[in-house]
Amino acid sequence: MIARRTRGGATLHTMNARTTGAAALVAAQVTVLAVLFHSPPRGLFWWYAAAWVLFGAAGWALRGVPGKAAARLVLVGGLAVIATGLLGPPVTSTDPYRYVWDGRVQAAGNSPYDHAPADPALASLRDPWLFPRCAEGHFYPIGGGACTRINRPSVHTIYPPLAEAYFLLVDRLSPGGARLVPLQAAGALLAAAVLLILRRRGDPRWAACWGWCPAVPMEAVNNAHVDMLAVAAVVLALGVARGTAGRGALLGAAVAVKLVPAVVVPGALAGALSSARGFRRALRTLLPAVLVVAAAYLPYVLLSRASVLGYLFGYVAEEGYEEAGARDRYALLRLVLPDTWALPATVVILTALLLHILRRGDPDRPWQGALTLTGAAFLLLTPGYPWYALLVVALVALDGRWEWLGVPLAGTAAYLTTFGTPAYALAASGVAVGLAIRGGRWPLTRPLRWRRDVRRSSLS
Repeated sequence: MIARRTRGGATLHTMNARTTGAAALVAAQVTVLAVLFHSPPRGLFWWYAAAWVLFGAAGWALRGVPGKAAARLVLVGGLAVIATGLLGPPVTSTDPYRYVWDGRVQAAGNSPYDHAPADPALASLRDPWLFPRCAEGHFYPIGGGACTRINRPSVHTIYPPLAEAYFLLVDRLSPGGARLVPLQAAGALLAAAVLLILRRRGDPRWAACWGWCPAVPMEAVNNAHVDMLAVAAVVLALGVARGTAGRGALLGAAVAVKLVPAVVVPGALAGALSSARGFRRALRTLLPAVLVVAAAYLPYVLLSRASVLGYLFGYVAEEGYEEAGARDRYALLRLVLPDTWALPATVVILTALLLHILRRGDPDRPWQGALTLTGAAFLLLTPGYPWYALLVVALVALDGRWEWLGVPLAGTAAYLTTFGTPAYALAASGVAVGLAIRGGRWPLTRPLRWRRDVRRSSLS
């Protein structure tokens, strides 16, 4: 009996030590993030990288924490990490200023697609905060000696209709003079809601891939990117919805917020080409998605004089997606292929992955195909904006293939530094290592499982 108590006491002491160690690492990460959101731009990336190192260490330490303690730590730590994004104004993006403007324009009874911010027709809606004097800082000129905080002020908005509806809702609910705080608070609430959803799915430790990831407070909260709303819809669609119609409608809503989530739709259509039954199931998912997108666009089409696609095609050209040599897109492919081959090679690779998912993907685990196709698209296109990769972070938390977490960090390196290509190369290497650990099997296989808590029943 004494020996048993000794062993039990030693085990409990070990478990407590592991829990304390993981909690200390999360606390250190929260501290680093708090410093980051008050740091000058020059050293910001290195604080961010330090937060990622602590995130990885905390995630590794969490493997040894018993079930109930892990669930509590993931929740409390995740909420603390998310809350750090509220500590200051956006540090790396000016997009939220466009959100505020588009909401204000709609509240005044105008279509956001009809006028650019620099258009004199909307001069009556300007205020000294969004349109300060040029001498007050580094802003964007709009002519006549005036400036604005809004980037690309001479072009029409690019955001889809449900994003615009979101901007209008936030504007209507915001008190006067609130500026960007309501958008940041909305991002924090959405991020916390996703954490709660993920925490209730299987092993709560995987939710730490979302709640503890530094990309979440940075992009979803501090920079208040509307991508967070689309990610929430994707998580509901793939991780919660059980019926095909509901799943399709939620995916359609995600696409109507931001077009990027269209890349996850094939995951929900997994197995569509494997049988007639699979094809019918895919149609029951796809048709509601298309209907939701059409229904979202219709009011703006009827009310707008200009195109509801806004600056979309100009943005695609500006970012170098049409011409590989223009920017740093397709960076990894261009290491081994001529520039002119990069776009066709991307199309071929993504098409092959798409067909594989439609033929052999698991319809009961739609997040698997979604993560594979989305992650591959990021590695092939090498986008320079890290907030797009919030989608990858959420899919990792759904699926558990941790190796894809290098993608959002690589996106930040591409955005803030000059070594984006090496960062994406390291991210691709990380994916290859993950596949090797799984025995070289095809990437639609199950993720590694957390180590079981042998004495969970006696400690829970």
